[in-house]
Amino acid sequence: MDMVFLSRLQFASTTIFHFIFVPISIGLVFLIAIMETMYVKSGNEEYKKMAKFWGKLFLINFVIGIVTGILQEFQFGMNWSNYSRFVGDVFGAPLAIEALLAFFMESTFIGLWIFGWDRLSKKVHLACIWLTSIGTILSAFWILIANSFMQHPVGYEINNNRAEMNDFFALITNGQALVEIPHTVLGALATGAFLVTGISAYKMLKKQEVEFFKKSFQVGITVALISTFLTMVAGHAQAQYLVETQPMKMAASEGLWETSEDPAPWTVSAFIDVDKKENTGEIKIPYLLSILSYNTLDGSVKGMNELQAEYTQKYGEGNYIPPVKTTFWSFRIMVVAGTLMLLFGIYGVYLAWKKKLVSKSNKWFYRFMVAGISLPIIANTSGWIMTEIGRQPWTVFGLMITEDSISPSVSAGQVLFSVIAFSSIYAILGIIMVFLFVKVIKKGPYLMDKKEKKVNNDPFAKEGFHV
Repeated sequence: MDMVFLSRLQFASTTIFHFIFVPISIGLVFLIAIMETMYVKSGNEEYKKMAKFWGKLFLINFVIGIVTGILQEFQFGMNWSNYSRFVGDVFGAPLAIEALLAFFMESTFIGLWIFGWDRLSKKVHLACIWLTSIGTILSAFWILIANSFMQHPVGYEINNNRAEMNDFFALITNGQALVEIPHTVLGALATGAFLVTGISAYKMLKKQEVEFFKKSFQVGITVALISTFLTMVAGHAQAQYLVETQPMKMAASEGLWETSEDPAPWTVSAFIDVDKKENTGEIKIPYLLSILSYNTLDGSVKGMNELQAEYTQKYGEGNYIPPVKTTFWSFRIMVVAGTLMLLFGIYGVYLAWKKKLVSKSNKWFYRFMVAGISLPIIANTSGWIMTEIGRQPWTVFGLMITEDSISPSVSAGQVLFSVIAFSSIYAILGIIMVFLFVKVIKKGPYLMDKKEKKVNNDPFAKEGFHV
């Protein structure tokens, strides 16, 4: 039982599971804020019902997300104490700000939004949901600031064998963060939008509350298309930044063993032989890698063999080539999922614009949209895997390798036990979330609305005695 492997497995499994909920929360609350804005502007009660209905799903997801997220920061001290000791002065600052500022902001205004429907003015209540949305984005901002330091360390100095912050402004204006944050946040908006459109498509297929879910679909598909397109634009900028700061990750994501020809073609697929350091059966698109890397029709990209020699000279003996197959294919899975999201978004907006959403001929599309709920989750997960695996063997690029980051006093057996325990708990939480989602979706907005009216008219319920 390899301690490094088990520690990485635990962190990867818990983080991937947690990262399902985070983008949904960011995207869903943004859509709810749009719906409530439409209600306040138009006075149309239907938009109020939409905000309340989708708000219930957001709250379920938010609570589960909090529970799954608590473990993340504890792992830095439990399994990665050497890492925490080395970069805690830098890495801990944005995480502390996220917890003390952004999370408390979210929690405060979520509470006001939940209990303020009949107690606050429309505009004040609307401000609460927008501030909640801003809070979720700020949470992502500070966490990604910390992650960006791991990808491209800036604003620090080495003192007593520790990385200590000497420039906070450099940390928050890290070039890696400037490309990583828009890509991640826009992807989160797309995640929430595809959840709304997928559920709405399911309800329209079942011919349940068709007008309500048609409006929800229109809002969702518009945000889905815009955010997906902008996610691709931001992702393109991030790929170009990788060429400069993490060329080995870029080379691994393209399966480039030798420096590419000029102009560089983009490899669609290939059979990668890691032992022989060669590829066979490659399918390539001419010029495309040069365009992706430099926005020009010419330019070569360095290969892993050349970069390995450079890194050995710079950092000392070692294998600096990441797991190539995982990096290569996770990038392509992300691209395929993103492309399908864009196509679905374009066609959905076209149907909404032509007022053809409610049509028997569109049943096939609604089925695709229900399945499309998974597309941004797949894209988010594969993109995160590519980002983190492609950085290996580094925990902090150029400063600390992964095998030097683990806790020396924790045994492999202890980590294995915790992996099994946490995986079991997370599986239970996942089942609970799905059960609650299905329950709310089946009830629908109008049945829930009738129940709320019944409770509001019950004098005992107002005093807290309603069971």
